[in-house]
Amino acid sequence: MTDVAIRLEGVTKGYSGHSAVSGLSLSVPRASVFGLLGPNGAGKTTTLRMVMNVLAPDSGTIEILGRPADGAARDRIGYMPEERGLYPRMILEDALLFFAEMKGTSRHEARRRLPGWMERVGLDDKWRRRRLNELSKGMQQKAQFIATVLHEPEILILDEPMSGLDPVAADVMRLVLLELRREGRTVVLSSHQMETVEKLCDSMALIDRGEKLLDGSVSDVKRRFGSNCLAIAFDGDGAFFGALPGVERVTDHGQFAELRLAPGADPQQILRLVTERVRVRRFEIVEPSLHAIFVEQVTRPGGATA
Repeated sequence: MTDVAIRLEGVTKGYSGHSAVSGLSLSVPRASVFGLLGPNGAGKTTTLRMVMNVLAPDSGTIEILGRPADGAARDRIGYMPEERGLYPRMILEDALLFFAEMKGTSRHEARRRLPGWMERVGLDDKWRRRRLNELSKGMQQKAQFIATVLHEPEILILDEPMSGLDPVAADVMRLVLLELRREGRTVVLSSHQMETVEKLCDSMALIDRGEKLLDGSVSDVKRRFGSNCLAIAFDGDGAFFGALPGVERVTDHGQFAELRLAPGADPQQILRLVTERVRVRRFEIVEPSLHAIFVEQVTRPGGATA
């Protein structure tokens, strides 16, 4: 049994002279949570659609669980697109059973599994016989997730799965994804929510304009960028941080900031200068966050800024 769930080798896809994906090679480890990251227009959705055979690559190869990505292999995948893929006027239960049947699960078996999944994601049973367009955006997102997992696929591909979820529902979703990984399933997560990816994913790849910039385990990617970041929580106006000696880049979150330091910069000197102007609640030397790495990589000279 292969230890790779999805493998792309030299995959390319273009539209009308525009290269959406260019020579992309990726390996998604089995029984893990993998983050596919990139700015808008980077080629993430095109890549996922090629894996699902919604689009055909112009060149390169795609393997799923050690075999060519044919129809039988793709039936072992559950795909949740970012756009709503449910029929809004259908009854929730009928829609979910229909999608399970489309993936080869009997209606009887899907009906048996459905209550457990509704409880697992926190979707109240009272909504079971309601039309999908009567559900809130967050409930529709939960319903779409159930449609993705009800046939019990070995691989889940989720495009912005936390979209529309409140913090409590997002926590429930995070726990469900971790449970699925522990059960031996593979989760591919495409998201712009860097904090979610950083906490949830085992490994990741960052693509920009169809090309891979970074890949590896999340811990290795962060380590690659060194421990030359300062995490500062403060009260006051930190607009001056970028002018401090030795500070190359500032990621400003309001009352929290990450400062990327130049080689040889003295963190203690920066601390002294900062405490002269704002009240510091936290000051720590850390590895850069995925958010900071993402911004630095995609705004490099010649990179995307979308």
